[in-house]
This record gives sequence, C-alpha cells and structure tokens, in this order.
Amino acid sequence: MANDTLVAIGEALIDFIPDKSGCPFYEVTAFSPAVGGAPANVCAAFTRLGGKSRMITQLGDDPFGDKITRTLKDAGIDTSCVQYTDKANTALAFVSLAEDGNRTFSFYRKPSADMLLSGDDVKPEWFEDAYAMHFCSVSIGDFPMRDAHIKAIEYAKEAGALISFDPNLRFPLWDSKEDLKAAVDRFLPYADVLKISDEELEFITGETDIEKALSWLFKCGARLIVYTCGSDGAYAFTENSKAFSPSLRAKAVDTTGAGDGFIGSFLWKLHEKKVNTDNISDISGEDLKECLDFSNKFCAVSVTKKGAIDSYPTLNEI
Repeated sequence: MANDTLVAIGEALIDFIPDKSGCPFYEVTAFSPAVGGAPANVCAAFTRLGGKSRMITQLGDDPFGDKITRTLKDAGIDTSCVQYTDKANTALAFVSLAEDGNRTFSFYRKPSADMLLSGDDVKPEWFEDAYAMHFCSVSIGDFPMRDAHIKAIEYAKEAGALISFDPNLRFPLWDSKEDLKAAVDRFLPYADVLKISDEELEFITGETDIEKALSWLFKCGARLIVYTCGSDGAYAFTENSKAFSPSLRAKAVDTTGAGDGFIGSFLWKLHEKKVNTDNISDISGEDLKECLDFSNKFCAVSVTKKGAIDSYPTLNEI
C-alpha cells in the first residue's frame, strides 16, 4: 500500500462568517456557516490539489455535524474515521473580520464533540497508507482528544509517516497561557515538520528573531521549520539549508484558513517531491524555495474569497 495519504486529527467545526468586515461583533447583523477547523482545512487544501486525505475527528450527532461530514465528503476528504456522539454538540466559531481580512474568534466549545474523542477510539489501520500526519494545538488540552493525538502520532510513526505540527495558537480556548505553553512544549518533540508564524514565535520560543530560535527548535526535534510572516513572506529551514519566498500581492477579503492552506499545500508539494522521513533533512534550498513559492501562490488565491475550504484553489487555478 502506497504511503500517499495526508491524515489529520483534531477539530472540525462550523465557522460563522460575518456579513460585513471592519466592525466589532455587536455590529454584525448576520453570519453565514462555513465548514472549518484547521486540521480539516489542511486536508481540504491537500485534496484540492489532487492528493488524498483523511480526517480523524468526532462530531455531534446534530445538523452541524451532518453539514461538516457532507462538506468534507464533497471536498474529496475520506470521512470513514469521523466518529459521532450525543454527549456534546459540534463545535462552532463565530468570526469577526477587520478591514484587512484578519479575524477574531468567539468559540462555542465547552466541551464540543471533538474534545471527547479518546485514545481508544483511534485505530492503527487508519495510518497504514499515511504519508504525513498533521495536527494543531487546539485539541491537545487536558481532555480525551489529547490522548487520541498521542495514539495517532504513535501509529503514524509506526507507518513511517512524517509528523506535521502547526501550533495555530488560539488563546481564548485555554484557561491560561501557561497551560497552552505546556501543551505545545509537550508535543513539539513529536514534529518532523513544524509550521510557526511570526505572531507565535516569541510565545513558543522566547525569541523574537527566528534565526536565534532555530537551534532551540531543532533541539526539540523539528527537522523542517516553516516560518510564515503574512504579507512579509515565508521562510523554511532545515539544519542544512534555508529558503525565503516573498508573498504575492492580493486584496485580502478573508484570511480564515490561509495558514492552513499554506501548510496543506506545502505538505502536498513535499509529497510531490517525494520528501519523506529518510530524506527530509537533505532537502535543498532550491526545493524549499519552490515549495514556499507554491504555497504563497495558493494563499494569494485563497484570501481573495470568503471562508476556508471553499476558497482553496485547484492546481489548475494556481
């Protein structure tokens, strides 16, 4: 069986997108539902480009869970590992958009169905064809889903998959910043590929300069670090090479899911280049730049449309 599937674990939820931007929540008069959740978005980006992906999550046995499942299936994502429960509802996130497309979130997730997925629910056969296993920090708090992540990482590593971690920090979801930092620190050593943004660097590493943070991140276990800086471009580093790619100019309508699209398309490009656990440290600067350029193009298209999954371009559109 070929290892060609991106497997992601974590939250799949409904993002409620406001009918207007550049105003606070209380001035929004209507919201439109859009399926999101960072791991689901990453699957969608990978699949939109022609890859195979599989989502591991738990949804409420409710209309929102049904909408998510239908949307993921329509996007070509394998939903055979999606579980359902009547113990909690599907997670919701209400989004407020600034003039530049940047967002603030209000989450309905105390708890949500995804948080209750346990380690015992995760099966090793889900990873037999895994190329990479992707996860974020939203679902690694002190609840059952954290143990599901640990099992998923264990099974993915046994299958020879790359482990990809995008902390994707969401402070309002945590009781304290200390709890979030401890969770990220616990999971950093699992990651082969680490995606981190300029807004997250200091919180995670204590440094404001990526060059100063690199040695610490490599000591944690990361083998390839993707460092995104929004409109200022993106960098990639291994211990042997590095690359930079400037962002492309685009009129941002909605940046929801842009970071997820970036890492999803980046992982797709790594797969196209046959990068794996054996050779990831040897990838050249030229290949790194090609991967970054591709993901910047992907994001330049996606931010011109609202929502996440619906905004992702196909390979032909890029």
